[in-house]
Amino acid sequence: MKNSERSRLNGEAEEEDDEEENLNGGLEAWERSYADDRSWEALQEDESGFLRPIDNSAIYHAQYRRRLRGRSLTAATARIQKGLIRYLYIVIDLSRAAAEMDFRPSRMAVVAKQVEAFVREFFYQNPLSQIGLVTVKDGVANCLTDLGGSPESHIKALMGKLGCSGDSSIQNALDLVHGLLNQIPSYGHREVLILYSALSTCDPGDIMETIQKCKESKIRCSVIGLSAEMFICKHLCQETGGTYSVALDESHSKELILEHAPPPPAIAEFAIASLIKMGFPQRAGEGSISICSCHKEVKVGVGYTCPRCKARVCELPTECRICGLQLVSSPHLARSYHHLFPIAPFDEATPSRLNDLHNISRSTCFGCQQSLLASGNKAGLCVACPKCKKHFCLECDIYIHESLHNCPGCESLRQSNPVVANEG
Repeated sequence: MKNSERSRLNGEAEEEDDEEENLNGGLEAWERSYADDRSWEALQEDESGFLRPIDNSAIYHAQYRRRLRGRSLTAATARIQKGLIRYLYIVIDLSRAAAEMDFRPSRMAVVAKQVEAFVREFFYQNPLSQIGLVTVKDGVANCLTDLGGSPESHIKALMGKLGCSGDSSIQNALDLVHGLLNQIPSYGHREVLILYSALSTCDPGDIMETIQKCKESKIRCSVIGLSAEMFICKHLCQETGGTYSVALDESHSKELILEHAPPPPAIAEFAIASLIKMGFPQRAGEGSISICSCHKEVKVGVGYTCPRCKARVCELPTECRICGLQLVSSPHLARSYHHLFPIAPFDEATPSRLNDLHNISRSTCFGCQQSLLASGNKAGLCVACPKCKKHFCLECDIYIHESLHNCPGCESLRQSNPVVANEG
C-alpha cells in the first residue's frame, strides 16, 4: 500500500509540473518576465529612423525624482564636511546564496557587474581615495586585492575569482577588514561596504565584540542586502554610522551601490582639520628601466618617481612603499574641488517662465540645444539655473550635477565679462 500511495503521489506531482510548464510555455523565469512585459510593443520609429518609447512620461518621472533626490541631498549636506581621502573595502558575499537566480542571471553575476560600474564611478568622484576587495565564501574571508587606485586591476581580479560555495561569515570579513584598515593613517576615512546575499552568518565567535572593535576604530560599515532584512546587519550599520538597505531588483541594487560613490559626511572625530604631506611625483621616461616598489619587479616604461626617496611606483594615487609619502597628481586635487563647493541645485521652471519658452532664445536647452517644447507646442519639463537664469532639460540637469559639476551658462558669462570690460 505504501508503494502504491507513493507512486500515486509522484504521478500527481509530475502531472502538476507538466501543467505548469504548459502554462508557462516552457520558458525560463527571466524569459517569462520579458514575454509578460512585451516591452517591444512600447517602441515607435521617429522621423530619423531611431526607435524611441511611445510614452515618455515614465522616463521624465524617473528623471524628475532623481533630480529631486540629488537636490535634497545637496541642500542637506551643503555645510557638512566630507571625507575626500577614503579607504574603502568592498566585501562581496560569494556563498551558495549568491548563486540564486532571483536576480537575472544570478546574484553573483549582477553584483560583479555592478561592482565594476561602482569602482569606475568611485575613482571618478574620489580621485584621492583607494579601494580594496574582499570575498567571503566557505565561511572564510579572503583579501582579493589590496588598497589601490587602479580600477582595472580590481576589476580584473574580481572577474577571475567568481565562484559560489559554502556559507558566509560577517565576523570573519570584519576581522580581516579591521586588521587591514587599522594600518591606515589617521587622516584617512575608513569605510566598509558589504554586498550580502545570504540570510544567515556562520561566525566562529561573538560578532558583537567585532562590531565594537570596528566602532572604536572609526570604521563606517554599510550593508546592501540582496535578500530579506537581517537584524545583525542593521545593528552593525547603526553602531558604526553606516547605512543599511535591501535591494528590490537589479535597478534598485545599482542605485543603492552608486549612492556610496560620493564622499559621505565626515565622522565628528575626523572633522578636525589637519595638514597632510603629499608628494607630486614625476612621470618616468618611456625607455627607463627600474624596479617597481609596488610589485617588486623590473619594469620598463610608464611609472612615477617619488620626489623624496626616488622610488618607483606604477599608479597614482598611492602611498610610497619606501618612505610612506602620499603620492598624488595635480589633476587629482583639481577633480576633488567640486565636492568642497558643489554646484547649486537648479529650480523648476515656474508657469510664468514656461510661457516665455515660446521665445526663440528660450525654447531650446542651453546645454544640448534640444527643444524644450513638448507635443502640441506646449512647454515641457525643464529647470533653470538660479544664477544665470539659463534653461536646461532634465537630462542636462542630471549630467551637470552628477558629471560636469559646472553650469555652462555661468561659465559662458564669466568668459564674456572680460570682453565687455575691455570694450568699455
